[in-house]
Amino acid sequence: MKTKKRVLSFSGIDPLKIFGAREQHLDIVDRRFPGAVVVRGDDIILSGDSAEIDRLTEFFGEIIDIARSGRPINEQDFRYVLGRGNGGDTAGEYEDLEKDTIVSTHRKGAIKPRTPGQKRYLDAIRSHDIVFGIGPAGTGKTYLAVACAVAALKAKRIDRIFLVRPVVEAGESLGYLPGDFQAKLDPYVRPIVDALFEMLGQDKTGKLMENGTIEIAPLAYMRGRTLSNALVILDEAQNTTEMQMKMFLTRLGQNATAIVNGDVTQIDLEPQSRSGLLAAREILSGVEGISFVELTPDDIVRHHLVQRIINAYDQGSERQE
Repeated sequence: MKTKKRVLSFSGIDPLKIFGAREQHLDIVDRRFPGAVVVRGDDIILSGDSAEIDRLTEFFGEIIDIARSGRPINEQDFRYVLGRGNGGDTAGEYEDLEKDTIVSTHRKGAIKPRTPGQKRYLDAIRSHDIVFGIGPAGTGKTYLAVACAVAALKAKRIDRIFLVRPVVEAGESLGYLPGDFQAKLDPYVRPIVDALFEMLGQDKTGKLMENGTIEIAPLAYMRGRTLSNALVILDEAQNTTEMQMKMFLTRLGQNATAIVNGDVTQIDLEPQSRSGLLAAREILSGVEGISFVELTPDDIVRHHLVQRIINAYDQGSERQE
């Protein structure tokens, strides 16, 4: 097969924005298209068959457009655009990310979605009364849900924020932990509290928790309550039972929104118990007013190795099955 060549220019763009330090982003492309890409000066030289050339031309065209918008491109962005395939407006998606500010904070600045998947998750929250965010660790499910809650509270669209978690993790119960009830609960809600500290500050968060504007509680404490004028977040929902999930969803009162988050690959329930999150996805899919958003390893915003670790475990599970 005859090898063809094509030259693309990225003149005027800092190479670091496109290729990363020591051109490490090129390693990602080289693993998929060995020897097909060489960078010389302000040019990207592509070589290969027609299909490879066309695919790489589209890919680097998207990457260059994103870089021209001023957004620094990380390894995750590089992988996402490469895996997207033909026909997408990835540059347009990333431009939308830059325009979308959830809430502004003194400590963190503007909090925005960092991946197109996160943007879809936020759009669902803004347009539905109940949203299920399902995906692996590190995709920002909890953090973005808390940001939406803080934004709604600041805008006075709600009066209260409820943050709820089941206290079933890794086969241990609260009784194994030292201290009073609050001390036992703290490890379970620490990710939520840390997010609140970042967005509101420690002092303000403490005051809002003292006066009941923000309430953090175990899922069992929701039984019998009606939650109105509030945004309610159920975190780690994969560890609810089917009956607990039904109980939670039927707590919603007037002007209430629920965000339910979980990772169906990390269920810590006893084997005989069916996850309420899995049941809800099966039973409630298609119900008007409820949205299910599936986040993927492409949406992971932690250390770049987290994405590789999750992919490796998924592949290992597939081989075992």
